[in-house]
Amino acid sequence: MTTKTSPTKSAQVSISASGVTKLYGDFAALQDVTFDVREGTVAAFLGPNGAGKSTTMKILTGYLSPTKGSVRMAGLDPVDAAQRLVLARRLGYLPENGPLYTDMTPAELLQFVGDVRLLGSALPRAIDRVVVQCDISSVMSKPIAKLSKGFRQRVGMAQALLHDPEILILDEPTSGLDPLQIREVRKLIRELGKTKTILLSTHILQEVEAVADSVIVIKSGRLRFTGTLDELRGQSTLEQRFYELMDKEAA
Repeated sequence: MTTKTSPTKSAQVSISASGVTKLYGDFAALQDVTFDVREGTVAAFLGPNGAGKSTTMKILTGYLSPTKGSVRMAGLDPVDAAQRLVLARRLGYLPENGPLYTDMTPAELLQFVGDVRLLGSALPRAIDRVVVQCDISSVMSKPIAKLSKGFRQRVGMAQALLHDPEILILDEPTSGLDPLQIREVRKLIRELGKTKTILLSTHILQEVEAVADSVIVIKSGRLRFTGTLDELRGQSTLEQRFYELMDKEAA
């Protein structure tokens, strides 16, 4: 992997959404959402519960197709089946409450995921790397069903990182964790952000302050802001600006 570049406006766009709309009958889960995430950026996707964050992330990763609009991930179209397969080798995705086979141990899970990803002879070193990155060596032989939520989240992160993706999509990565677990996961995200482009969804303002270079704000499926963290704050506090955006009527 290359060294992380500064998140400047001259950096290459890694993640792009253009006019993305997702309709379920007459209900618009997303309406004309447009934003870019540049290479070398930890971007926070901020909004209240039900804002459309998870729907957007499922579209970005190819789990859903948009009703209108388009997305590009590392220049690839996740809606196109052939391009989605190529993207899978460059993308790591951790859904909220990421699916884990709880009857397996972390060692067994990582072996299984590595076999599915056809990592072959590179798998032992890949497992060693993510065990250190995610600090899960002490639980590798324990059934996942018996692990704390914090360790389960770390194991989920490990499987998302196993193939060393250049882009990470993390949906509510600290949801349900205690304060010490939150601190450790945020530390891991900051460390990963040195070499990867990361988009993480959250509804927690402190999380944005702790890890983000740029911010995308969404409410009720509509974009309210996209820009750097400093641009969002302006002359105010992050909390004040966020509530202003939430109170503002959509155009």
